[in-house]
Amino acid sequence: MLKFYFNGSPNPTKVALFLEEAGLPYEAIAVDTRKGEQFQPDFLKVNPNAKVPAIDDGGAVVFDSNAILLYLAEKTGMFLPSSPSLRGEFLSWLMFAATGVGPYSGQAVHFRHFAPEKVAYAINRYIFEAQRHFGVLNERLAGRKYMVGDTYTIVDMDVWGWARMVPFVLGEEQWAKFPNLKRLVDEINARPAAARAIGLKDKHTFKAEMDEEARGHMFRHLAVKAG
Repeated sequence: MLKFYFNGSPNPTKVALFLEEAGLPYEAIAVDTRKGEQFQPDFLKVNPNAKVPAIDDGGAVVFDSNAILLYLAEKTGMFLPSSPSLRGEFLSWLMFAATGVGPYSGQAVHFRHFAPEKVAYAINRYIFEAQRHFGVLNERLAGRKYMVGDTYTIVDMDVWGWARMVPFVLGEEQWAKFPNLKRLVDEINARPAAARAIGLKDKHTFKAEMDEEARGHMFRHLAVKAG
C-alpha cells in the first residue's frame, strides 16, 4: 500500500486531496515537524530534504508535493488535461504554482507570523509577491472554470493547496481582490474529498505549540547562527 508522509500544512494537504479524489488506498504516516520527526533517519531515507509530503509507492519514492501530484496523475491517468494540445499550458501552470505560489506564500507566512524579528523589507517583499501570484491566478480564472481547459486537474489541486490559505497568508480582507480564485477555492472546498483531505490532520495528534523546541526544529538556521 502507498505510504503517505504528511502533516496538516498546505503542501501535504493538496496531495491528500488527490489521494481522496482518486480513491487510492494509502497509509497516512504523520510527521510532526515541530517535534523534529522530519530529521529521523527513517524519514530521511524517504526525503533527504527533510520536508513533507513524501510518498513511498511500493518502493517508488517521490518527494515534493508538485512532483507527487504529477507522478500520481500520470500513474493513474486521472486529473490530467483533457487534450494533449493542452500539455504545454498544463506544465506551465503546474510549475507556476510549484515555483511561485507555494514558495512566496510560504515565505509570506513565515515573515508575517513566525519570524523572531519583524523585518519590514522581508514582509513587504513576500506579501507583495504572494499577492502578485494570486493576482495572476485570479486573472487566469476570469471567464474560465478551471486553470487548464475545461476539466478539473492537478493544477487546480495545486493552486487550492495554498489559495485556500489566502486569509492566513495575506489577511482576511484580501479575498475581495481575488473573486475568480475564491470561486475555484470554494468549489473545491465543497467537494467531499477536500473535506476528507483537510480532516486527515485531525486523526493524528500534532504538537500545537510554537515553542523553543518547535522553533529549533523548524527554523534551524537560528541555531546555526547562534552557534
